[in-house]
Amino acid sequence: MTPATTTTATDQAAPGGASDQATPGGRAPAHRGRPGRPGAAELLAAAVGAVPGGAARTGQQAMTTAIAEAIRTRTHLLVQAGTGTGKSLAYLAPALTVTGPVVVSTATLALQSQLVEHDLPRLADAAEPMLRRRPTFAVLKGRHHYLCLARLENSAEEEPADLFDSPAGGGTQWLGAAGRLGKQVERLRDWAMETETGDRDELDPGVDDQVWRQVSMPARECVGAARCPYGEECFAEASRARAREADIVVTNHSLLAVDMIAGRHIVPPHKLLVVDEAHELADRVSSAAQAELNPDLIDRSTRRARPLLPPETAEMLVEAGDALAVGLAESPAGRLTGGLPPALREACTLLDSATRNALEAVGDVKADDPDPVRKQQVRAVLDELSKTTQRLLESSDNDVAWVEKPDGPAAGRRALVVAPLSVAGTLANHLYEERTVVATSATLTLGGRFDTVARSLGLETAGPVPAGSQPAGGQPAGSQPAGSQPAPPGGADANANTDARPSGQLADLAPEDLSWRSLDVGSPFDYAKQGILYVAAHLPRPTVSGLPAQAGEELLTLIGTLGGRTLGLFSSRRAAQQAAELVRARTGLTVHVQGEQALPLLVRRFREDQASCLFGVMSLWQGVDVPGDACQLVVIDRLPFPRPDEPLAAARAAAVDSAGGSGFAAVSVPIAAIRLAQGAGRLIRSAGDKGVVAVLDSRLETARGYGAFLRRSLPPFWYTTRPDVVHGALRRLAAS
Repeated sequence: MTPATTTTATDQAAPGGASDQATPGGRAPAHRGRPGRPGAAELLAAAVGAVPGGAARTGQQAMTTAIAEAIRTRTHLLVQAGTGTGKSLAYLAPALTVTGPVVVSTATLALQSQLVEHDLPRLADAAEPMLRRRPTFAVLKGRHHYLCLARLENSAEEEPADLFDSPAGGGTQWLGAAGRLGKQVERLRDWAMETETGDRDELDPGVDDQVWRQVSMPARECVGAARCPYGEECFAEASRARAREADIVVTNHSLLAVDMIAGRHIVPPHKLLVVDEAHELADRVSSAAQAELNPDLIDRSTRRARPLLPPETAEMLVEAGDALAVGLAESPAGRLTGGLPPALREACTLLDSATRNALEAVGDVKADDPDPVRKQQVRAVLDELSKTTQRLLESSDNDVAWVEKPDGPAAGRRALVVAPLSVAGTLANHLYEERTVVATSATLTLGGRFDTVARSLGLETAGPVPAGSQPAGGQPAGSQPAGSQPAPPGGADANANTDARPSGQLADLAPEDLSWRSLDVGSPFDYAKQGILYVAAHLPRPTVSGLPAQAGEELLTLIGTLGGRTLGLFSSRRAAQQAAELVRARTGLTVHVQGEQALPLLVRRFREDQASCLFGVMSLWQGVDVPGDACQLVVIDRLPFPRPDEPLAAARAAAVDSAGGSGFAAVSVPIAAIRLAQGAGRLIRSAGDKGVVAVLDSRLETARGYGAFLRRSLPPFWYTTRPDVVHGALRRLAAS
């Protein structure tokens, strides 16, 4: 069993002062610790007791206690909770001691579904007798997830244009496909008469994305309930109203990011925010602040705006779209390091002028407009084009721009993209303001420390401190845990010192005082007895793309010894395909490859057939949960460093290099550490699981600068580089 480790962040006062004082914003104390009311520990015990076969877990109890203390002192908290801890109930139980809504944000739909369908109902059942009322919860999604009655009414006018568009922008659809989509719109009209929520996830069978775009309303295009003729019946507004009244609101990182960037008016006011799967939050904020231009987007926007524009103004938009198509065709894919190339700059200049003229021609939305909804939609899409164009023309040092286009000569999506270089400052300014934040994940420590992930979340680690005191990150100043490696050099520069924000909307400087504490509650699993980490140190360092021949032979030996039951996590589709062809040709095993069929179907078939393997790329590294004997070997072909052509990672590494640090150590190594930990975590999913994680990249053993750091970022498996040892273990697993 992995022990719990408590680490203290700072000795400063918690944000907002002592627990019996109001915060600067005048908020009342958040904690419900009144006499006669159950505490967090009691609520947790009741919830665990309601789980079939449930039992107390030390790490889960420690996590609940730490969160209750964070609520009391208003101190931000980072908690690493290994697989099997039961972290969902560990944070949901103390959430019921807080007055007003508590917001829980997740990165994946799978976790959101687990909370809403299993954990929250179970907690509500257990807590109802203790609270003398039934706790309530609600799910809050983006506005575009809900049916918009105003858009539905107008959808017939838009069907001929948009429904004939190819999803990939590569020409038009054949008439049969267009007819099928038209029938889906008609089915949506029938559904609108009977649905109570308008939530797309409740529509069964579903509809194509193109069709849903016809009947949903992005937030930027919404005219607002007061101006909309369907405002009183709005499904999205009803979902927000339910969220305001709930005890616990479950949302997602993408909406949380949009809420921060938009000024915190989407998610209901709250005093406690729990960020689960917190290692993914910074990337979701980057995505929310990302924008792009592509010819198809300009074409769709022009068609939508044309009825409100003079012909010459609409033609300016068409010419700008054509110029962008030419500029993208002439520009190679990849990061733009010297500003926009002449052809793309000319296209953006034309588009800037065209959108300004179009916005002036459309005018403001007024109360007496005959169709305010349509006018707001047009203004929104034009305004989005205008802001993105101006952002690209500014070529700010805080932004990264790149060209995306398909590999090879095939037709496909071509786009000019811009994203922030860093979001740490954005998070520091907007994530922690007037609320206590608990960030948790199974992957928050890298190299045994919280520092790197804390910086990415906008939390600065402490500078020099007196001897014996505790800096943010949890270890005494100047010391490291026994046997650990220092954090990668240059790590502080990777995220903390460069704040890039969309169009200057957010402030540059992070608050100076963001006190935080950290806690590693370990895992109930005995990793050293349940699993082996095997590094094929005898293999040559990988130098070519795809699957090297010697690594392929090693893979065959490992899989053949076990007889299947193998999850293969590969660095590229080419490597996964090569491995599948090799195993199929040389063994009688079934090999499922990601992309050949829908992933849930492949996972189910892999789980049901022990004489099979499942091979795939990055989405498999954290999206597959196969406990039991079906998965006893996880093979990783090489260390998952970001590819040199990944624009954001390359730009961030270059920024650290230019500041005198090591971009590889500060950016690439932490990315690889998180990915590697997520991939290795696929092996042990329950207390009875046993198996091997095999890494076919010798650098995990031989690289002096980062090998040990990466190993310390993994669960504490029993470690070996000896092939005979791992082969013997696999034979015993096969025999059992």
